[in-house]
Amino acid sequence: MTGEWTLVVALGVIAIAIRAAGPLLLGDWKPSRRAQRTLHMVAPAILTALVVLQLFTTGQEYRFDARLAGLAAAVVALALRASLMTTVVSAVLATVIARALLGQY
Repeated sequence: MTGEWTLVVALGVIAIAIRAAGPLLLGDWKPSRRAQRTLHMVAPAILTALVVLQLFTTGQEYRFDARLAGLAAAVVALALRASLMTTVVSAVLATVIARALLGQY
C-alpha cells in the first residue's frame, strides 16, 4: 500500500473513531434548550459561508462572474416557491447563458 492510501485509511479510521466516541462518551446527555437552538443555526451558517467563499473567490482573489447570475436565478426561483429541480435547472441555465455572453468557458 502506498503512502497516500495509508493516509486515507488512517484518516478514515480516525473519523469513524471520533464519530463513535460521541455517543459512547456522552450517552443520554442532552444539551440545554439554548445550546440546541445555537447548534441548529451552526450548519446553515457554515453552509452559507462555504457558498459565499466559492461564489466570490477564485484562488486568492475576489471575483464577480457568471456564477452570480446562477445565484440570482436560484434566489428568484426560491422566492417564487419553485421546486428544487426547477431551482437547480434555472441556476445552471442562467450560469451557462451568462458564461456564453461574457465569454467565460
